[in-house]
Amino acid sequence: MEEPMNLSGSRLTAALRRIDPAVHADAIGAPFEQTQQFHDVLAAAHEFLLNRIEDQRLDISSWAQDTVVKYVEAETTGFVQEWRIPINETEMRKVSTALVKELTGFGPLDDLLLDPEVEDILINGYEDVYVSRGGVLQRESVRFSDNRHLLRIVRRILAPLGRRLDESNPMVDARLPNGGRLNAVIEPLSVTGPSVSIRKFRKDPFTPDELMARGTFDRAIHALLQASVLGRCNIMISGGTSSGKTSLLNALASFIPPTERVITVEDTAELSLNHPHVVRLESRLGGFDGGGAVSIRDLVRNSLRMRPDRIVVGEVRGAEVLEMLQAMNTGHDGSMSTIHANSPRDALYRLEMLAGFAGFQGSENSLRRQIASAVDFIIQIARLGNGRRVIASITEVTGVGDNLVTTQEMYRHEVMVGADGKEYDRWPGLGFHPHTHKLESFRQFLRDAGGLSL
Repeated sequence: MEEPMNLSGSRLTAALRRIDPAVHADAIGAPFEQTQQFHDVLAAAHEFLLNRIEDQRLDISSWAQDTVVKYVEAETTGFVQEWRIPINETEMRKVSTALVKELTGFGPLDDLLLDPEVEDILINGYEDVYVSRGGVLQRESVRFSDNRHLLRIVRRILAPLGRRLDESNPMVDARLPNGGRLNAVIEPLSVTGPSVSIRKFRKDPFTPDELMARGTFDRAIHALLQASVLGRCNIMISGGTSSGKTSLLNALASFIPPTERVITVEDTAELSLNHPHVVRLESRLGGFDGGGAVSIRDLVRNSLRMRPDRIVVGEVRGAEVLEMLQAMNTGHDGSMSTIHANSPRDALYRLEMLAGFAGFQGSENSLRRQIASAVDFIIQIARLGNGRRVIASITEVTGVGDNLVTTQEMYRHEVMVGADGKEYDRWPGLGFHPHTHKLESFRQFLRDAGGLSL
């Protein structure tokens, strides 16, 4: 086939040579957009379209969406006819639709990013895409043409954020404009090709009532959580990855009175507190020489000078634990944070370990006393095998005894099988009375909610 002289760019030529009509036979019965032929045609059409846009010196970024769609449809038709691409009209429309997403959006990721049910997008190389919905991972049929295509889309996402992803900087973590988070690792660090993880967050965070309706906890726990926040108890939310810690923290913040000033401190800003007076702080990585870095510890220390009523640390995982404990012990009651741990006891051990790594000056016993004095409740949240998130337990920190931080479990999640054979969640109270004086004025409130018999 003779190539028109004005369209003989080497990349376009290479893309065209990859189109093999016989490839369509490798996926008989599969939708066209899931075949290798579709991706080969799409890659060639994309190169063709970029050449056309450059030759005509067009600025399609300033066009209305319907104008872009009409232009792409016309150019795709011309491309298919001129190069005798072996696809029918229906297949051509699918290529045209994908091209619009390539030019104005994020290609194969567009639909997943817009899907409100998608929580996580996990990409292990260009052909391997997994999505989490309702806490359950499943493989998606979408894919990229090749790793170069995947990198182009990721770099397009990162470009407005001022972040780089290349050989000199093969790993990046960035906050997306919509509040989500992107982490990407490329070769040589990732052996199987580009590895991309995108965590999405709801535009409107779950409220406590919505979490209760979804079975995360019951009415009695709802009342205890509300009383704990209103009573200015210091709360640690403990759990594993993707267990719902951030969602629960967002929900708890809605109980904070609107007259209070809240400072949030995060490594990557993820919290979206439903509160009228919030100051959001986010740490900053250093430059190539390491200069200009601002750590979470720096931000927590600075937040103490910003007249906060409460300090919310998105996740305690480093030296900032010392400043957090100090804040909880010096007039900033009602502060909250999350921590990665599999149980309340593990959370306490992790606090001790982090404080030790941060250079705590004092004995082991004095550190434990400081932790016991700072933290009032540890809320353990877990993701069940079916993807549901539930509060696994609520534990009160009561003090120090025999050189150990002492605790008492207030509620524990159980699964009961009813007479109909179905499973039901329940959170029986274990009969203990809260030690903290902060809940003294909420005794009747908790009784009325059917909570602990105080």
